[in-house]
Amino acid sequence: MAGARQSPPPSPPRGSTMNRLHARLSGLARPAKGFVSQPEPRSIGSYARGRQLCAGNFLFEGVLVEAPDTLIWDVPAPGRAFAEALQGFTWLDDLAAAGDGQARARAQGWTLAWIARYGQGRGPGWSPDLTGRRLIRWIHHAPLLLNGLDRPGSGRLFGALARQTRFLSRRWRSVRPGLPRFEALTGLVYSGLSLTGLEGYTAPALRALEGECRHEIDGNGGLPSRNPEELLEIFTLLTWAEASLRETGREPGPAHRAAIERIAPVLRALRHADGGLARFHGGGRGMPGRLEQALAEAGVRPRPIRGLAMGYARLSAGRTTVIVDAAPPPARRASHEAHASTLAFELTSGRRPVVVNCGAGGSFGPDWRKAGRATQSHSALGLEGLSSSRLGPARGRSDGLWLVDTPATVEARLDSGLGGHGMTGWHDGYGPTHGLTHVRQLQLAYDGRSLSGEDTLAAFTEQERARFDRAMDRVSLQGIAFAIRFHLHPEVDVAIDMGGAAVSLALKSGEIWVFRHDAVAELRLEPSVYLENGRVRPRATQQIVLTSRAMDYASLITWNLAKAQDTPRALRDLEPDEPDETLEPPRTPWRRDL
Repeated sequence: MAGARQSPPPSPPRGSTMNRLHARLSGLARPAKGFVSQPEPRSIGSYARGRQLCAGNFLFEGVLVEAPDTLIWDVPAPGRAFAEALQGFTWLDDLAAAGDGQARARAQGWTLAWIARYGQGRGPGWSPDLTGRRLIRWIHHAPLLLNGLDRPGSGRLFGALARQTRFLSRRWRSVRPGLPRFEALTGLVYSGLSLTGLEGYTAPALRALEGECRHEIDGNGGLPSRNPEELLEIFTLLTWAEASLRETGREPGPAHRAAIERIAPVLRALRHADGGLARFHGGGRGMPGRLEQALAEAGVRPRPIRGLAMGYARLSAGRTTVIVDAAPPPARRASHEAHASTLAFELTSGRRPVVVNCGAGGSFGPDWRKAGRATQSHSALGLEGLSSSRLGPARGRSDGLWLVDTPATVEARLDSGLGGHGMTGWHDGYGPTHGLTHVRQLQLAYDGRSLSGEDTLAAFTEQERARFDRAMDRVSLQGIAFAIRFHLHPEVDVAIDMGGAAVSLALKSGEIWVFRHDAVAELRLEPSVYLENGRVRPRATQQIVLTSRAMDYASLITWNLAKAQDTPRALRDLEPDEPDETLEPPRTPWRRDL
């Protein structure tokens, strides 16, 4: 076993006892008789991962288990996330992508083995979201599962489909709103539309899906969690359900279609120049090709968004995109995966990420997950040992840490002037402790070749200045230490230049960017990490850090990131991406601040 960093499996998730009870009661459902209509297999997998599965290499949630000639259900699961990845059956996409006789035999054998072992309501897979995810894959890849299967095997498969459909009809309300509930309801819609004898589930499922579209997708196309990747996954599910409806001669409900039309422009605004999503609040860049596929199937014409998109500011010019977290962080239950990333930004040039956030580290264990949520794991300004939002146990809940101490005020405005596209944002996350407001001004030149920034810490009111004075007393008038961090993508080659006054950043495309500052702060390079889903280990990288101390009621740092003069305006970027890098578990200085 490689990469097994996860802790022992935690206690069963909330509601698991009732899920098992209803799973067993759902065995009274009549088996489906066949397919009325079978949706196209829209979930796209990886040929390489499919071949690895056939070889017995199981990589799920950052953990690799090597178990050749082993039934997938006999593979030791190092933690709950690994087990849930198995139970969700998304690996069927990869076996379908491999598509040969060995992959088909694995798909059929492992599915029938699941039915024999867990199909009566046992095991960790009987939650509404996993059941919906599993049903979608079984229906998408029905030809792969049924081709050459004997009648008894087909009967067991259709019986399991009916049981899971009835289970979803009874338990979809019990799952957390957001992506889990959309997965459950989309699976229920799929079954009702596709399977003979289960048509009666369609109308209630569509009404429920309409309700979730109205309640969870706000009027501007955003989610309470503000997680871009979660928004993409919900958008994808809605487009799949819409396509299935139209294949059976039906139209989606008005709230269903309206949600698709509201979400599409938001996702376009959150997409970097390289096609990947901005990585904020627990979300990654998204599965390659999924965003383009979902937008194409949605058929929503592009239109610009005025102002913020789900709380994010987008500056775009030439080959460069900058995306900034410019709104209050998620609150209450929506903050379960949220990060202290207020006013953090990412910058991408062409198909090359340059400035990034570390990302969500949940697949690498609880320590990495907590470290990834801190302000110091983002390209933002943070006080020493303190994040702009803090973590704490959710009141009355036992399912992890929420953001419980967040800025009371976060505001931003966008403008365009003689110098380019600009954003000014501010938050008071450090007000209660130090009396300080952080103001960040960014300006992207019209040709996209320069990003200028100003970061200010200021105490504006008499009350704030009194708090600042008390904070200064606590540190014996030595100043409030702070740092502005610029985390770099692992494929950026970086070096201190000009005797320590600048930093050169070389991209694989051949572009050269140069970082400079006003010499008020101390500049240095420090180790950093890039937490990327689907890898066995975090990737080592570096960060530019500007450190200083606030000695007065206002402290200002200015900086600039610009392409070198000899960098061409157009490039043929054909350099391949580099393989994974490895790193030991974290001993990072920002882990303690949450």
